Amino acid sequence: MAPGPPRFLRVVGLAGLTAIALNGVVGSGIFALPATVYALAGAASPIAYLVAAVLMALVVACFAEAGSRSAETGGPYLYARDAFGGFVGFLVGWLFLLTRVAATAAIANTFVAYLGSAWPALATPTGRCAAITVAIGGLAAINVFGVRAASSTVNLLTIAKLVPLLVFVGVGLWFIEPDRVALLGLPGGSLRQAALVLVFAYGGFENASVPTEEAVDPRRHLPVALLTTIAAVAVLYILIQVVAQSALPGLATSETPLASAARAMMGAPGGWLLTAAAIVSTLGSISAVILVGPRILYAFARHGQLPAGLAAIHPRYHSPHRAVIAFAVLTWAAAVSGGFTQLVALSAVSRLLFSAAICLAVPILRRRRALAPRFVLPGGPIIPLLAVALSIWLLTGLSRAQAIAGGVGVLAGLVVYAGHRWLWPRPGLDLPPGAA
Repeated sequence: MAPGPPRFLRVVGLAGLTAIALNGVVGSGIFALPATVYALAGAASPIAYLVAAVLMALVVACFAEAGSRSAETGGPYLYARDAFGGFVGFLVGWLFLLTRVAATAAIANTFVAYLGSAWPALATPTGRCAAITVAIGGLAAINVFGVRAASSTVNLLTIAKLVPLLVFVGVGLWFIEPDRVALLGLPGGSLRQAALVLVFAYGGFENASVPTEEAVDPRRHLPVALLTTIAAVAVLYILIQVVAQSALPGLATSETPLASAARAMMGAPGGWLLTAAAIVSTLGSISAVILVGPRILYAFARHGQLPAGLAAIHPRYHSPHRAVIAFAVLTWAAAVSGGFTQLVALSAVSRLLFSAAICLAVPILRRRRALAPRFVLPGGPIIPLLAVALSIWLLTGLSRAQAIAGGVGVLAGLVVYAGHRWLWPRPGLDLPPGAA
């Protein structure tokens, strides 16, 4: 019998899915967030973290139920496609893709900024471009060699980024100043602005929802990975904030809050430890997204909404190698040409829009999806509707620049959608999952 077409390999277990989600959430933001949040919410900043975590958990729970119904690679793109049809599915998938590209490019800029602070040669335009190229190109090469190598890299970098943060918290518990921390009452200042910052900081968990056909029992493991991630990150973030505002009186104005707080507690070695942690953390986040982003391109192509070549799976490495290369090129171009602020604005608006769409899709999927869920939210439509209301509340707080960035992103998606009807009109591939 002739061998069938190449397929994905199911090698990513619960630990791997959790690492992908954790790497997506714990990126560069936490190394700057404590100062920003303290400036907004004051001594009660830990409460702002808790409020944002509870609100974000509603969105995470919706992704957990939607993911427990899906056995195909594509994540939010497929959830929206199943609920609302091909057009809305494409726009949601496009926004998810934009978030991945923009966030990865922004993190790559942060990665190079940290490197440049340690090695000034990399702070020059040439050094910056070279560092971005090596980081993105090297991680893309690992992903071409297959999901096993890519997942192992993500796992290793997850451990490497969490250990310094846990050391920071463990040492910092001895430096807590109760007078600088208010754990009762509502935060002062602008709660919505603090929530906006923190909700975006909790984002990235959705990365784990994409490589479904390469995961072992994803319908059972994905909800566990997502809910574990949001709970663990909430505890870690709150403890980091408590330690930072205890150890660093001038936290609100610090440009390097964690490194400065670590230096205050542990001397120069502490500052270097957190600087190294920031470099590893940003690299880990890039690695997780370069694993996930190409699978969205693959899903588009497989359903006939991008050129069919992007749905190819390498016969030896079982990776979507062409999609990996295409995503790496897109990310590299955005990283070397875009500024951090513009990239973050685009990523933030795109995340809010596609998250709201997935939350709204959950009640519809309950009626339309034939595949029985492994995880069902209690309370009927209450949690999805609360999550949608949260997203709308946050959208009303966007700045004009953020709104324009989001509008441009949606417009670009409409252009691509219209273009595919003319340039590569064809039905989706009539293939079983993982057999492109």
